[in-house]
Amino acid sequence: MNRWWALLPLAALIGLVAFAALRLGDAASERMAGRGNEYRPDALVGQQIPETVLPILTGEVAGPGQVDLKTAGVGRPMLVNVFASWCAPCRVEHPQLMALKDRGVAVVGVAWKDDPINTRAFLDELGDPYSMVLMDQNGRAGLDLGITGAPETFAVNAMGQVVAKASGPLVDQAEIDRLVEAIQAPARQPPTATERAR
Repeated sequence: MNRWWALLPLAALIGLVAFAALRLGDAASERMAGRGNEYRPDALVGQQIPETVLPILTGEVAGPGQVDLKTAGVGRPMLVNVFASWCAPCRVEHPQLMALKDRGVAVVGVAWKDDPINTRAFLDELGDPYSMVLMDQNGRAGLDLGITGAPETFAVNAMGQVVAKASGPLVDQAEIDRLVEAIQAPARQPPTATERAR
């Protein structure tokens, strides 16, 4: 009988730890739920594309040339496609990117968290649909763009504004057409003083 009394403090301690763990789990869930309500996959739409400077893929090397995401389109509308050689869905969407190139749509590739040698091998194997490939080896551009993974594609107008976004592989023709139409639409001019007064 004395043994049971000796185990009582241990049982109380285990119960206290379990209770604390449940409370911490609930608090973490509430924080995640709050984050989930704040997270919007299209949060960058309507904003200028970040001016993150990245090295250009030259052969199997990152650099020496560098350019920022905004000027990568050289003042023309573009799609910015975040991809990686290790990304299976990126292989799935690749034929659609090649078709966009054939249609004359400028697509700038951002190789996210990838090695330049692997990126080059990927493009040599499947074809290069990009007007330019920028290397984001440390994931900085991915953070600035707010991506959740690869692939993701941003439609950027001639003014450098993100006008549409697609998360996941581009396999649906309607989704692809939506992005292309978004970059081809005329840029909206700021309202005049008369229009603002109305």
